[in-house]
Amino acid sequence: MTTTRAASALTAHGTHKDAFTLADWGLLGGIALIWGSSFLFMAIGLDAFKPGVVTLARLVLGAGALALVPAARRPIDPVDRTRVAALGIIWMAIPLSLFPIAQQWIDSSVAGMINGAVPITTAVWATILMRRLPGRRQLAGIAIGFTGMVLIFLPELGDSSATVFGTSLIVLAVAMYGLSGNMAVPLQQRYGAAPVLLRAQLVAIAVVAPIGLFQVPGSSWAWDSALAMIPLGVLGTGLALVLMVNLVGRVGSTRGSVAIYFVPVVAIILGVVVRHESIHAIAAVGMVLILVGAWVTSRREH
Repeated sequence: MTTTRAASALTAHGTHKDAFTLADWGLLGGIALIWGSSFLFMAIGLDAFKPGVVTLARLVLGAGALALVPAARRPIDPVDRTRVAALGIIWMAIPLSLFPIAQQWIDSSVAGMINGAVPITTAVWATILMRRLPGRRQLAGIAIGFTGMVLIFLPELGDSSATVFGTSLIVLAVAMYGLSGNMAVPLQQRYGAAPVLLRAQLVAIAVVAPIGLFQVPGSSWAWDSALAMIPLGVLGTGLALVLMVNLVGRVGSTRGSVAIYFVPVVAIILGVVVRHESIHAIAAVGMVLILVGAWVTSRREH
């Protein structure tokens, strides 16, 4: 690597423009399984730890897991280090802090539905940065999938409450997710996922450490909460992000972002199987629409 190379573009097309392969679906499925189960581990962690402590713990564990991978220690050109640092701030440090803060004024069902707009904000940022609209199939698939997201959360919205402040924080986080999903594409194509994410997470740790350490005295200790941080950090903040960055590098930011649609689907299935929760019929329809939307988005755009 040399310092004379030009900086990566803010976004780029994926390297694989055909319909999703089995490998692409495998990446998407892995992301959905890990992030869908992360809600359970996060809830257990918050039983004893303050939000800032949970955020700091998951970042430290995620970065620690990545540091054990030799490929993650490959160098990155100085010309791209600023963008990697920005990725750590707008993809990890700020959004991971905004969600627990916002949910003091907004119910999780509302937050989950707004979070389902990540593919939409990703497509908007892709349009701005590349000065070109996504293909019609991609737009149709995103619209179908988001309709499914709304139907999944609709039964809970009737009893939900939200303030303008809390909603604004979630919208800001979702907008940051959309931008960072685009920024990750050229960086992954140039360096691979692991080196980019390790350095981005180290920056995020430096940003959230003051808040997390400040909230340590207000937290209590519980073994189940502490043990829940391991899969939340190693898998949810380590492995899942590697899978996500590899996916968007392969298929592009807009198509790759539909993995977000599957997160509540996995969470609902786990709730039914593990905690014997019930599922509304309209939510089941929403899950079907998500599958249809993802399939439409995954097709090759002519």
